[in-house]
Amino acid sequence: MTDRPVYLIDGARTPLVKARGKPGPFTPVDLSVQCGRPLLTRQPFARDAVDLVILGCVNVIADEMNPARVAALRLGMGAAMPAFTVQINCGSGMQSIDTAYRYIRDGGHDLILAGGTEALSHAPLVLRQEAVEWYAGMATADGALDTASQLAGLRANFFKPIIGLERGLTDPVTDLNMGQTAEILAHRFGITREQADAYAVESHKRLARAQEEGWLSGELTPAFDRDGACYDHDDGVRPDSSAESLATLSPVFEKPHGKVTAGNASQITDGASWVIVASEKAVEDHGLSPIARIVDSEWSALDPSIMGLGPVLCSTAITRRQGLSRDDVDIWELNEAFAAQLLACLAAWEDADFCKQVLGLDAAFGAIDRDRLNIDGGAVALGHPVGTSGNRIVLHLANAMKRKGLTRGIATECIGGGQGGAMLLEAMA
Repeated sequence: MTDRPVYLIDGARTPLVKARGKPGPFTPVDLSVQCGRPLLTRQPFARDAVDLVILGCVNVIADEMNPARVAALRLGMGAAMPAFTVQINCGSGMQSIDTAYRYIRDGGHDLILAGGTEALSHAPLVLRQEAVEWYAGMATADGALDTASQLAGLRANFFKPIIGLERGLTDPVTDLNMGQTAEILAHRFGITREQADAYAVESHKRLARAQEEGWLSGELTPAFDRDGACYDHDDGVRPDSSAESLATLSPVFEKPHGKVTAGNASQITDGASWVIVASEKAVEDHGLSPIARIVDSEWSALDPSIMGLGPVLCSTAITRRQGLSRDDVDIWELNEAFAAQLLACLAAWEDADFCKQVLGLDAAFGAIDRDRLNIDGGAVALGHPVGTSGNRIVLHLANAMKRKGLTRGIATECIGGGQGGAMLLEAMA
């Protein structure tokens, strides 16, 4: 059958709340419910008119197995509502949209709620393997002598847990953490510390301006904790950030000469985002007003040690398949995992040898105009709740296109483990 058109109807996200050394006020499902309720309430269709709920989440907590289903039930979507969770690291929130897009395009569904959620502040503490084995020995000890023998093996460091997020951000194949992969790219493409810091400053200033101008109000919905405190804005932004202040920070991953610092890397945050994806039939049946059409999507993979180049591969693949030049793309959302990593992507597109050997182009893809890229800031200022970010950048891309009267945009991101995802949107006339 002919591919059916697929539309992005509406969306909402919570503010991104910076982690501050302890579990935040919201679990992943709490966050998804906080932004899902007002989004669904303003729709002209009943909640059970939705065919399916898909939610991206990476750090699923033990009390919320399959958070998509838990969220769907708490959102009042009915016991008969199918719901499943997807996980592709940083691409999880975009994967939910892509899955919805393909289901609707192929004719199996008409109306899907697709989201992403993450509460990195709730990432678990885990025991060392030696401690796990000691506890197992205690649990299986046979008699007093065996128990006493096991007790003799107790060590003080068994009570010192490992931060699960630290291990989760380390690739198990290369044993490199994500910051180290950004350092590799900075070295490969000659990205300087000064360039990375300057980019970070610009990200904060762009987000601060977007907040002041109210440009985010269309996608943000406040979140309220159990004590009634209101979270109504992304709280990681530092409007007074400067190159001079960032220059005082030490490298985190490659001391003393590394390029990645806490100031030019994405922040650890909690947040959730949803979008409503629909077929033409659903648009007509419910009188919906789409904000964009989902035209294409692509997933690419590469060596995990250079995972940050993923956006270059998948975005270029989309432009080639759609017959688009660089200038045909009016606006870009490229997730800012690290300033150096994003700058390396831009440098790769300008590198003729790279474009010929890796991307199969006849010449360099060319420079992306910075006035078309992350125009309202990105994860360096906002934060990067990994299961959420892919959903957030697609939603923001659609809203930014509408605000600016632009026609075509790409949202793209690198993915831990050596992958990349991209989605092409066209604005509605």
